[in-house]
Amino acid sequence: MNGLAHPDYAGSLAEFGLPRELPSCGGWVLERPIAGCQDHDAMGCYPLFVCREWSQLHTDLRSLEDDLVCLSMVTDPFGKYDEVLLHDCFDKVIPFKQHYVTDLSQPIEQIVTRHHRKYARKALRSLSVEVSTEPICYLDEWTALYAELATRFNARGIRAFSRNAFARQLTIPGVVMFRVLHQGTVVAAHLHFLHDRFCYGNLAGISALGQELMASYALYWSEIEYFTGKADWIDWGAGAGIKAGASDGLTQFKQGWSTGTRTSWFCGRILNQKRYAELAATAACETIGYFPAYRSGEFG
Repeated sequence: MNGLAHPDYAGSLAEFGLPRELPSCGGWVLERPIAGCQDHDAMGCYPLFVCREWSQLHTDLRSLEDDLVCLSMVTDPFGKYDEVLLHDCFDKVIPFKQHYVTDLSQPIEQIVTRHHRKYARKALRSLSVEVSTEPICYLDEWTALYAELATRFNARGIRAFSRNAFARQLTIPGVVMFRVLHQGTVVAAHLHFLHDRFCYGNLAGISALGQELMASYALYWSEIEYFTGKADWIDWGAGAGIKAGASDGLTQFKQGWSTGTRTSWFCGRILNQKRYAELAATAACETIGYFPAYRSGEFG
């Protein structure tokens, strides 16, 4: 297993929950204590739950019923499952986000829109892009660059990622870092994780100068060129926020590099009905329909 399915990826998030393997399907979740009681629940790793055998997930879920209240996750849009399988495994199955994806069997000139091709060429006249398959060498540089972006967008909790988390992630098999340099100084970087010929564009960092120089155009163009022949698909992720629409700037940007979309699903399963009902009844639910109800508002 490599990329987001590697044990060290779950281990990198250990400050937010105890990594727990689901041995039949080959995935990992984070087991978390529930405030104010002795109970625990679990969540899939952020941002996506990735596993080897989706057809065996139901076996692992049954094994969790003895000691967890519930489980929630966001599914890999390239997972080998269908909606029927998800409904067989979970009580709550909701389309979550549309991920913008690129079929790398197509020529790059057909993939990328005319607008994006123009700005990629312009950006690459003043910027250079370097590829590293040993990104741990740039741990401090990457941590500082990502922290700048996280501060700008008020990313908190698990989305903020600590230096310790990155120290684990940057050594995982399948991780690739792209660095954009201007006159020898890094102005943007992007992390990708390869898993089963699928490439997940997981996190990006960009400085104010990088934005001014349109470094993201240089990055995405170079990434398509690099992964062609090495992977079959790139998942660029979704637009900003849960309710991102067609007018969202990030959505429009990602559309210009994509050949289509894939759906990620939010899934929840109650493993202990009695205890879940008790916890939900005593919680002040800030968001109608939130799952688990007793954690409503946990991510702001």
